[in-house]
Amino acid sequence: MLRFIKYSLALVAAVLIVSACDKKLDLEPAQSISEELALSTDANVKSVLLGAYDALGNYAFWGGYTMRDAELAGADGEIRWVGTFNGPREVFNHTMIAENPEAEAMWNAGYNAINIANNVLSALSVVKADDRDQVEGEALFIRAVCHFELVRFFAKPYEAGGNNTQPGIPLMLRPTREIDDASFVSRASVEDVYAQVVTDLAAAFDKLPEENGNLANKYAAAAMLARVHLQKGEYDHARDHANDVIGADVYSLVSDYASEFNNDDNTSEDIFANQISTQDGTNDMVTYYSIPEFGGRDGDIEIEQKHLDLYDPNDARLLFHYDGNGAIRAGKWRDQYRNIPNIRLAEMYLIRAECNQRLGTSVGAPVDDDYNATHTRAGLPAKSGVTLDDILLERRLELAHEGHKLHDVKRLKGTVDGLPYDDPKLVYPIPAREIAANPNLSQNQGY
Repeated sequence: MLRFIKYSLALVAAVLIVSACDKKLDLEPAQSISEELALSTDANVKSVLLGAYDALGNYAFWGGYTMRDAELAGADGEIRWVGTFNGPREVFNHTMIAENPEAEAMWNAGYNAINIANNVLSALSVVKADDRDQVEGEALFIRAVCHFELVRFFAKPYEAGGNNTQPGIPLMLRPTREIDDASFVSRASVEDVYAQVVTDLAAAFDKLPEENGNLANKYAAAAMLARVHLQKGEYDHARDHANDVIGADVYSLVSDYASEFNNDDNTSEDIFANQISTQDGTNDMVTYYSIPEFGGRDGDIEIEQKHLDLYDPNDARLLFHYDGNGAIRAGKWRDQYRNIPNIRLAEMYLIRAECNQRLGTSVGAPVDDDYNATHTRAGLPAKSGVTLDDILLERRLELAHEGHKLHDVKRLKGTVDGLPYDDPKLVYPIPAREIAANPNLSQNQGY
């Protein structure tokens, strides 16, 4: 039984940081190293931190599933799953079971990244003093992103103005290196999970530099804070953090919408992008959205007419879709081995526009200006007197197929396929193996 628990708990899975030496032979296993060695020097800790980024970009997390599944579960007739894999079909049809492999893979990937980040945070004392804040900030950013994504999928939605005592997910704030009583963590409330996410991101914002190559920087943390506060309905905070990013003048919208996607390198618009190459990384958005001609599968996700009808006929974002393998496809996920823009500047403009419109303010810029930043980039005439409905539609078109649909339905209290935003069928099951291994975990309703 202990062996089953050990290998089924995703909270323990940090491949680079395991202590499994055979005491009789005193040999380090060939495929792992002890935490004493992995976390013993500045260079080693920084290498482990890169492993945390790699885990964050896993195909089952920011490398695909968190974005793909938010679109599949929120499809509402706008896209369709036609692939042969049953796991995504259950997500699309809202018929998931506790053994669903997509849910298990996402859970495992998220907690693996969290555990690696926690190991880095536990070893800050060996990091060079001049670099310590940055390393801590990067690890906190990764931990916050993972907790945020997991709570949005595996718990009932955050209710703005509510007490949010509904079960969230386990909050993991220390590394798990062996199985003991502390390993069996119960689910924190949704409120507590969101509070920890905000705390981690705020600390990351303070500690991260303005420039950090392709890794997380101060503005990536600010952008995530804007996204989190928007999900919570805290429009003043969301607006201000989006304004921090836009006002820094570090990023700029690319002039042509299509040029933001299918790139080997970050664009001027990318605040954080998952780096993909032929040697490393997986873009599972391409895997399922694209077709064999461009390196995808058989075209598992088709774009439906209900979605296409949302666009003006002259909208460059409509024209970016293409006909391939007998159906309409999303052009932004066409080419294999291309980066995944996880956070981009266009989202910040639309967050600031929405929040200013709701609050009757014009922090940073008038509402019309922020709306038109993306609207005119798409080849459409500028609009005045922009309404909240205009902004929400612009958001849907600008960020289509990028993993926002289900979460926007929930925060806006909409419906999906006739299901209300808080229906248990729109919440992922806690993986069955985790329930069996951890007696302190409760299952979600309906599983």
